[in-house]
Amino acid sequence: MRIVNWLRAIVPALALATPLAAFAQGELVLYCTVQEEWCRPMVAAFEKTTGIKVLMTRKSSGEFYAQIKAEAANPRGDIWWGGTGDPHLQAAEEGLTEPYRSPRMGELQDWAVRQWEAAKGRTVGVYAGALGYSFNTQQLAKKGIAEPACWADLVKPQFKDEVQVANPNSSGTSYTMLATFVQLMGEDKGFDFLKQLHRNINQYTKSGAAPARAAATGESLVGITFQHDAVVQAVNGAPVKIVSPCEGTGYEIGSMSIVKGARNMENAKKWYDWALSVEAQAIGAQNKVSYQVPSNRSAPVPPQAPKLTEIKLINYDFVKYGSSAERNRLLKKWDTEVSTLPK
Repeated sequence: MRIVNWLRAIVPALALATPLAAFAQGELVLYCTVQEEWCRPMVAAFEKTTGIKVLMTRKSSGEFYAQIKAEAANPRGDIWWGGTGDPHLQAAEEGLTEPYRSPRMGELQDWAVRQWEAAKGRTVGVYAGALGYSFNTQQLAKKGIAEPACWADLVKPQFKDEVQVANPNSSGTSYTMLATFVQLMGEDKGFDFLKQLHRNINQYTKSGAAPARAAATGESLVGITFQHDAVVQAVNGAPVKIVSPCEGTGYEIGSMSIVKGARNMENAKKWYDWALSVEAQAIGAQNKVSYQVPSNRSAPVPPQAPKLTEIKLINYDFVKYGSSAERNRLLKKWDTEVSTLPK
C-alpha cells in the first residue's frame, strides 16, 4: 500500500519536472541509405526535436529494396530515407511503400515533386546528384598516366585493375551507372562498354560511396560514384580530382518512402515531413558529409556541391529505369553477360 501511495505521489512530480520532449513519444525504425556519417546527425536532430527514439540501420539502396520486399508480409522498417530513386520507384510500383502527401510539397523543387507524381505519391525526392568519377592525382602522377576526362578513358589498357565501382545489385549508384550507359550509348553498345570496363575493375564493392573513399586513400586509382561522394573526400583534404565525363552522364534523385504497413506510421510521417524541412536538409552540409542539391527550394546549397547546370546531363528516364521489369531485366543481363567474364 505504501508503494502504491509513493508512486501516486512521485509520478505527477516527475511529470512536472521533466520536459515534454523527454517523454517517450514512441519509436521509429529508420532504414538509412546515405553515408552513416550523415545518418547519425539526422537521427540525433530528429530525436532532439520530437522525443521519438530512432532505431537506425544503414545499408545500400539495393539491399534495402530487397529487405523491404522480403519483409512485406511482416514489415519491420517504418521509413526508408535516402538512396537512388530507381529502387524506391520499383518498390512503389510493387506496392511495398505507402502513398503520402506531405504538407511541405509546395516547398520542393520541381524534380522532387515529379518523382512523387511518378510514384503515385509513394516516394519523394530529397536531393539530387550527378554520376561521375574521381581519381587520385598523386597516384596518377606516379604512374605517368594522362588525366582521364571521359567515360571512354576508363576502358584504356593503362587503367587495368585501377578502377573501382559498386555492384549494381546492391548499389543504387552502380545501377544508375548501368542505366546511364544504356541510355547514353544504346543497350548493345552500353553493355559492350560495361564488358570492356569490367576488365579494368579491381573490385565491385557493396556500397556506392566506397569507391570514392578508395580513390581518396590511394587504394584504387579511380572510383566511379556520384560526384558529391567524391566532394566529401576532397573537402577533407584527399588528393582527388572529380570528373564530369565528356560524353554526358546520368544523375540521381535521392528519395524517401514510407514502408507499407509500417508499425509506427504516424512517426514515419513525422520523419517524412521533418526530413523535407530546410533545417533537416541543411544537416548534411553542416556536418561536411553531404554535398548534394537539396530538394527544399529554401535549403542552402553547399558551395562545394557539383553544379548540375554546368554538367552535361542526359535526359534520364526515371520512370522506365525505375520500373520493376526493366530494372530486374538489366540486372539479370549484367549478372549473366558482364560479372561472369574473366578479367
